[in-house]
Amino acid sequence: MPITDPDKKYIAAHSLLYVNICRKCGARNPLNNKKCRNCRSSSLRPKKREIGK
Repeated sequence: MPITDPDKKYIAAHSLLYVNICRKCGARNPLNNKKCRNCRSSSLRPKKREIGK
């Protein structure tokens, strides 16, 4: 079911795409974290935000 409301679409995209991913264990973390919540590694990368191919 596609989302047509622009406000809800922004909220969904922000919660799904704007996170950090731990390089060591793959856990999803908020953007402002400095260490992983799961393994405490400081090796975090931003999630890739490209849509489509």
